[in-house]
Amino acid sequence: MKIRIELDADLVETEVVIRAGQYNEEIARIQQALEQANTQPIAFYKDTSEYFVDLMNILFFETDGAKIFAHARDNAYEVKLKLYELEERLPAYFCRISKSTITNAKAIYALDKSFSGTSTIQFYDTHKQVHVSRHYYQILKEKLNEMR
Repeated sequence: MKIRIELDADLVETEVVIRAGQYNEEIARIQQALEQANTQPIAFYKDTSEYFVDLMNILFFETDGAKIFAHARDNAYEVKLKLYELEERLPAYFCRISKSTITNAKAIYALDKSFSGTSTIQFYDTHKQVHVSRHYYQILKEKLNEMR
């Protein structure tokens, strides 16, 4: 493996490009390490307490009125960020699936597509489900294929 760093004073944001013959276990570990190094912490609230929850345990974020909630398998926490702010902070394995929902693609167990065009995501070890809008369905499918 070669590592090369190029400096460009005109760049506003740092960009990391990984060139490889194929996506494999080593590339996945490098990607995960970079994502963890770049992830900003997110505070989760429930009642009067602040929680420190590992993002891998979050199934999805969704709006409920003016509030944003993060859903884990057994709990839901309030988050004091907007969905677009979460998109900027979350690792790449999170994906927008509707105007009101961002999901953890690594937690998806099944993606059920109906004839009406609506799709439903099922998660491992929970009854919770979310719907994927037609607009975001293909984006989600591509994300899931990348992660295989």
